[in-house]
Amino acid sequence: MFYYEGQFYEGNSISLNINDSTWLYGATVFTTMRVYKQSLNHPLTNWQKHCDRLLKSIEELNWTFPDWQLIKQEVEQLLIYFPVIRITVFPDGRELIIGRQLPTNLFQKQQEGIKGLVCLNPSIQRSIPEHKTGNYLAPWLALQQAQKQGYQEAILTNIEHNWLETSTGNLWGYKQGIWFTPNLAQGILPGIARQTIIDKAQFPIEINQWTPDFINDLEAIAYSNSVIEIIPFHKIINGEKVIDYDHNHPAYKALKGIFD
Repeated sequence: MFYYEGQFYEGNSISLNINDSTWLYGATVFTTMRVYKQSLNHPLTNWQKHCDRLLKSIEELNWTFPDWQLIKQEVEQLLIYFPVIRITVFPDGRELIIGRQLPTNLFQKQQEGIKGLVCLNPSIQRSIPEHKTGNYLAPWLALQQAQKQGYQEAILTNIEHNWLETSTGNLWGYKQGIWFTPNLAQGILPGIARQTIIDKAQFPIEINQWTPDFINDLEAIAYSNSVIEIIPFHKIINGEKVIDYDHNHPAYKALKGIFD
């Protein structure tokens, strides 16, 4: 079930004009949020931050504003059935509101960690990274390449071999008592979960560039997004180099505690 242009639908399809910029160019902006305890008012749901993300993009792209009250009403109907809601806004103000369940193996990944593959092709980077647009081809390609080789996530890089973000979230690395996350100025998505961690942390955080030298001696690495919260990496393949990490590193307690 979903909402599109103010109408409720059951099924998995909508009708679009063949010249619609949505599918011709990926011309949408969207945000995906996890709704805690079926409440938009829950502090971890970050309802206002998700709305602000959409508003900022629509303003800067000079698109038509949607009916915000309608969007909220439709979200409130779907959150009864789904813990994850995706809000998509089209250039002309149309809205598409869909819901989904949490990943079935999320708890296992949070506890045991995952394997990641570093994407060594610097041309595979997010389009207009300051906005969450429907053109997600580059991260999708990176993730597909990783999954075909048996890994659960891909790590995007730039021409200087700096690590930027994962295909679906923001990176976190720990060493010498400090949690680090890459600088947005390198061209990465300003994730809402990332900002939540920065705002709520009661432990040292530094924002920096993840150069090869910096990455070399990290003790623990994880990634975050609004749906999965925090997932550690227990192994990362970087070219010919295989790096193992302790997914039970004690530093994760503070990072995961943000979402308790």
